[in-house]
Parts: sequence; C-alpha cells; structure tokens
Amino acid sequence: MLPRVTIERSDSGDQGTFGRLYAPNGFRRYTGELPDRDNAPNVSRVLESLYPAVWTYSPAFRRFMYVLLGTAPRAGIREHAANFMGDKAKGYRCQLNGCIALGERLGWMDGQKALLLSAPAVREFEVHMKQEPFELEIITC
Repeated sequence: MLPRVTIERSDSGDQGTFGRLYAPNGFRRYTGELPDRDNAPNVSRVLESLYPAVWTYSPAFRRFMYVLLGTAPRAGIREHAANFMGDKAKGYRCQLNGCIALGERLGWMDGQKALLLSAPAVREFEVHMKQEPFELEIITC
C-alpha cells in the first residue's frame, strides 16, 4: 500500500488556491495552486480526487520530480517550486500552469498572496518521501 499524502484546500480566489499538505510522520507544508477554473488546462487547479504520484524526469524542468497520474484530459501536473499562482487574466502574477507548489509559509509578495520559501519546501518534501510513489488526496475543508 502506498503512503497517503493529503492536501486540504482552505482558501481560493483570484490570487490562487492555498492549503496545507500533510504527509506521513508529521511532515507539513503549505500548498499553492491556480484558482478554480473548471479544470481548464494551464489556468485551473486540478480536480479534487485521489491521484497516484510517481517520481519521473521532466524535460521541461530538466530534472526529476513528482508527477500526478490519472489527471486526464490534463497531463504533466507536477509538484514544484513557485511563489505566485494568481489568475493572469485578472492581472495577477503566476508561475504555475496547473501544477502544485509547496512552501514553508504563506505570505505576501509585491501586494499579492504568495507561497514563501518554496524551493526549500519542495526539496524537503522530495527527501521526506524518498522519491518513492505515493497517493495524493486533494480535498477542500
């Protein structure tokens, strides 16, 4: 049986969707995703569900990282570092195309809600999960 990681979404709006990630053995970080835009590619967060996550090479990022499976019709939903996840069409900064970002804290950057210390949080999560497969459950509180 694969370990279960859970994202509990708690806040969503034009500046992004924010929540908490809970992994085995008490590991916790904040999460950031795009706003809810009906699962539209490149502009929306992923649907609530249970997804297998595996460690694979990303040609776009040129490194190994986690990717979610079972997200059709979308593909390439990865976990990576990002600070901004706002709706570009509404003038907000964004560094995601539908993926999930991790951070050590929530805060504000340049007047926009953001994930802070994202790259260290991603590295810590990858080490914590030992680059092994897991199940990701995404829910809204």
